[in-house]
Amino acid sequence: MKPIYFILIAVAISSCGQQVPPTGGLRDSIPPKLVAALPEYGAKNFKGNKITLVFDEYITLENPYEKLTYSPIPKSNPNAEGKLKTITIKLKDTLEENTTYRIDFGEAIKDINENNILKDFSYSFSTGPYLDSAFFTGKVIIAATGKVDSTMIAVLHRNQDDSAVAKEKPRYYTRLKGDGSFIFSNLQPGRYNLFAIKDADGGKKYDQSSELIAFMNSPINIGTDTSTVLYAFEEEQEAKPAPKSTAKPAATNKKGEDKRLKLSNNLEGGRQDLLSTLILTTEYPLKKLDSSKIRFTDKDFKAITGFTLNKDSTGKQLIIQHSWTENTTYNLILEKDFAMDTMDNKFMKTDTIGFTSKKESDYGSIDIKIANIDSNLHPILLLMKDSKIFLQQQAKQEKYKIKLFNPGEYQISILFDINNNSKWDTGNYWKKLQPEKVVARKQTLQIRANWDNELRIDLKDIQ
Repeated sequence: MKPIYFILIAVAISSCGQQVPPTGGLRDSIPPKLVAALPEYGAKNFKGNKITLVFDEYITLENPYEKLTYSPIPKSNPNAEGKLKTITIKLKDTLEENTTYRIDFGEAIKDINENNILKDFSYSFSTGPYLDSAFFTGKVIIAATGKVDSTMIAVLHRNQDDSAVAKEKPRYYTRLKGDGSFIFSNLQPGRYNLFAIKDADGGKKYDQSSELIAFMNSPINIGTDTSTVLYAFEEEQEAKPAPKSTAKPAATNKKGEDKRLKLSNNLEGGRQDLLSTLILTTEYPLKKLDSSKIRFTDKDFKAITGFTLNKDSTGKQLIIQHSWTENTTYNLILEKDFAMDTMDNKFMKTDTIGFTSKKESDYGSIDIKIANIDSNLHPILLLMKDSKIFLQQQAKQEKYKIKLFNPGEYQISILFDINNNSKWDTGNYWKKLQPEKVVARKQTLQIRANWDNELRIDLKDIQ
């Protein structure tokens, strides 16, 4: 038999060659859990000024001044502090009698180790013998786009005066969720004015006409009414005169100074879009233009007629409009001194811009069918990409065919053009004028080149 100490040495040597640290196990994905509250959750006849919440693990309370919501809105924000496993809230205001109070924590509570968020956590208590249980839900949509802005807030005013939203803090407010929805809970029943505002300065008031606002045409009855959709807008702003430029013109006639007039164009790799104009752009506005020194020809340099040449309102763009023939070569000849800009830069020598128009097979066609058209709403179909409108089609009939359309992915929206002026019109709270609404479809339209693409819309589904 081997001595026991030889066995121990052998085990020690074999074990010290590779040391594998113990695994940490599965990642903790469970958010903190409330285990105790003083006073207890839903307490009645509360008369104190301090709330203590205890959780089952160490927590952090992130940015409580901004992320915690108190209802009704206090005159002075309470002090909220997170330490170890405990959150302590010290109330500064004298509490109202027979009133239900609610604190919404949003996403402010996280565990320390894994940053798991305790979502939608709230704490309620009452200074009276019962908790108010009325609620109200809704959604806020940006009227001009059909999209949402989750940085807005919804507010409820007990004061029915129109100016209250601009002069007073609301009775209740809540933040919008990522999808534009909101919910008020533990409300005291009664009549309220409901708004949604873009609270840029944190005052919870609509005190700047450039801010987003949405409003109801009449008060809501909390306890009876339970849901609505609001459409937010910015009021139309008066055009302000452009400030006069104080920039001094660049010095001229300096030795070695580049005085050439430089042009850029909107050709796509030397190819002209069949659906758009040819645009030449300069750095500075043009002050002289001799159109007789601009010639437009075919590939054999034979003159082409039937085109127009115009400057845009800025003076920086020359716009050439022509009914392009597919897969055709063109030449644009710009002669010496055809133009001069406001910095006295000149076109120094004759140049020719040669390009070819695209083929029809580079485009897709769209077969559009629209069901349940309500002519009283004057619906307009909008196809948009990168916030730019590529199609604006009045929906007056059930079928449309568009032969050529640029390939790509497009957002689909319907503008309900109530006043039938072929454009979106904003609202005005003080005139009690609601904006026209644009409803966006979740599904996009993918246009494929050399393909007959189909678009089916039922207006009943998106009104």
